[in-house]
Amino acid sequence: MHRGPLISELEDAVRHGSQEKRVRTLRGITDLFLGAKERLSEEQVEVFDEVLCHLITRMEARALIELSERLAPINNAPTNVIHTLAVDDEIAIAGPVLSLSDRLTTPDLVEIAMAKDQPHLLAISKRSSLSESLTDVLVERGDTSVITSLVENAGAKLSEKAYANLVDKTDADESLLEKLGLRLDIPIHIFRRLLQRVSDAVRGRLMAVASPERRDDIKEILAGITNDVVAPDDLDSDFSAAKSRVQALHEKGELDQVALLGFVKQRQYAAAVTALATLCSAPVDMLKQMLKDGRNEPLLVPCKAAGISWPTLRALLQSDVLGRIATDDELIKFKNDYNKLSNVTATKVLEFWSEQQKTAR
Repeated sequence: MHRGPLISELEDAVRHGSQEKRVRTLRGITDLFLGAKERLSEEQVEVFDEVLCHLITRMEARALIELSERLAPINNAPTNVIHTLAVDDEIAIAGPVLSLSDRLTTPDLVEIAMAKDQPHLLAISKRSSLSESLTDVLVERGDTSVITSLVENAGAKLSEKAYANLVDKTDADESLLEKLGLRLDIPIHIFRRLLQRVSDAVRGRLMAVASPERRDDIKEILAGITNDVVAPDDLDSDFSAAKSRVQALHEKGELDQVALLGFVKQRQYAAAVTALATLCSAPVDMLKQMLKDGRNEPLLVPCKAAGISWPTLRALLQSDVLGRIATDDELIKFKNDYNKLSNVTATKVLEFWSEQQKTAR
């Protein structure tokens, strides 16, 4: 192919030819490339790249969809054409190359995932191989369909951060958690948190399909969970035992808002108070005194200082373990107050209360 004369002819076709003629020309050039793709050097591919880029500037969507579908599986497809198709707002055009093309690098895909809407993210989530840096973006920005597609994709590498975010979501449904539990690369300490959150039915299904090694892990974890629930009254009245347990979780990096909520759901008052005090770096005795009268308002301050999300706080307020059960009207007011309260202010208030407690002794 001689670049100069051909480009001039294409310029004429693009400017003066009919849509039908442009489509025929595009199809013909594409056929020519596909027929010779295995024999072409990178320099020759660049010629096709320039030619096709000229052609697609004024091409209707139908022709671009066809081009995307034909070039998407080709590992030496023209790079600029692939990128142009990938960033098109029409998902029918962008989708095939986003899902299949090896010409799109991880930085390319991260940039697209940061800028585009859910259909583009869903297409990216279906690629045969996805790096952790890319899946982190998809987990952060993706909706339920994107997350589900990602979790079901064995070629998608999930970072420990991504796993933690998915398991610790207070609104995560059991079907998604079950799919996460089926992944072989889930870290064991996060798998433990997952098993704490799901029903016995899900645990049973995970056990049924697990490898012998993972089945042993599940049995050990479930035994620990069972022991946690057997005698909650002992922990409720024993702050020494609660302190040891919470400290152990903290040292393993497993003390978070999900663990706090777990203590509350199991009605383990001492463990819940100790966990919250640890998360917000406040004295346990001070929090015990704050919560002594059963009012809910003081709970907002340590929770905000600890970085507790509103859904988790709402669940705490709908229990009577750390205070009385809040009414629907109170929840609306508490949510408004909680959103207005900053982490910095909450931390300063806790420090002030702690100093007051020291002075009062």
